[in-house]
Amino acid sequence: MPRRTAYILILSVMSLLAVGVVMLLSTGAFARDSHGDMYYFLKRQTMWLFIGSAALVTTALVDYRWWARFWPWLYGAAVVLLVLCFVPPIGMKINGAWRWINLGVASFQPSELGKVAVLVFLAWWYHRYEAESKEFLRGFVYPLAVAGIIMGLIVLEVDLGATALIGVTTLSVMFVAGTGLRWLVPLLLAGFGGLAFAIFTIKERLARFLAFLDPEKYKLEEGLQQWQAMLAFGAGGVSGLGLGEGRQKMLYLPYAHTDFIFPMIGEELGLRFTLLTVFCFLLILLAGVLIAMNARDRFGMLLGFGITIIITLQAAINIGVTTSLLPNKGMPLPFISYGGSNLAVSMMLVGILLNIHRQGHRQPKRRPRAVPATSLAVRF
Repeated sequence: MPRRTAYILILSVMSLLAVGVVMLLSTGAFARDSHGDMYYFLKRQTMWLFIGSAALVTTALVDYRWWARFWPWLYGAAVVLLVLCFVPPIGMKINGAWRWINLGVASFQPSELGKVAVLVFLAWWYHRYEAESKEFLRGFVYPLAVAGIIMGLIVLEVDLGATALIGVTTLSVMFVAGTGLRWLVPLLLAGFGGLAFAIFTIKERLARFLAFLDPEKYKLEEGLQQWQAMLAFGAGGVSGLGLGEGRQKMLYLPYAHTDFIFPMIGEELGLRFTLLTVFCFLLILLAGVLIAMNARDRFGMLLGFGITIIITLQAAINIGVTTSLLPNKGMPLPFISYGGSNLAVSMMLVGILLNIHRQGHRQPKRRPRAVPATSLAVRF
């Protein structure tokens, strides 16, 4: 495997981190909960950046097959932490959702660890039961049920976005592993049906969907964020207003430093930097798929593919929401938005991807590539 694949991945992630730090410095001072400290969010994000960097280096050095041996402990820890979200004062209810646990110096979202647990479990399962991957029970029902426990707990937190993200990634990994479309397609259609039911039965979700259909009509209500985001993109144009010169961050655009930081890139740095951001995520997608295809075993291939999908799909959803291509759903932009849990876990996942690359690159040249990796290349 070419060494440049890892370099492309690292360079893309570093570029996104640099943009994130710069934009957080520009937008964080105007956030409502900055506690009068213009560097409040930057300092906290820097702390998580160091934690994430340590996690990246550690996972890049530790053989990724270690995760296959200890996945039950990881899965159990994720379930326990998700349950603790509902146990005050450890669990924290913010904006009507039980998504955080209090660590004293900071808060943490266990759903981020749940993502890792589901990815590792699915990769281990379909590696262990490769011959049964097309069967109904072992190839579809059992793995879906185990992943569904994590997703069910996240749904109870009232985090439909994270649930949908994990669900789509789960179906993608199952498809690559060989699960039959005759089971995946009906499940996907049922998922869309459930989403539609949630939209039309939950008042808040319905309001967001109507605002998505007609942002101008609801620009002072549920469509406020997306309407202000479009104004930010329009004001920035191609070259941008200049770093620090954006106006939407001055309490016009809510959550300008978190879920809606992408429009601030457009307003202050212009179309060139928004396209550069999208290009970096495309490079991560390309590098991740190449690493997965050249993994030394089926476990590494499936784990690498799942990591790549969950990072880039989250980025696609965030960009789609902030450009009014998708209904509003709070979800951070990986490596850029303020949010320590997502930043640390995303960097940890990149470290695992780098280790899969390292292990695959160490294969003897005369050894043929694993059949599953070849099969993946053919299917794509």
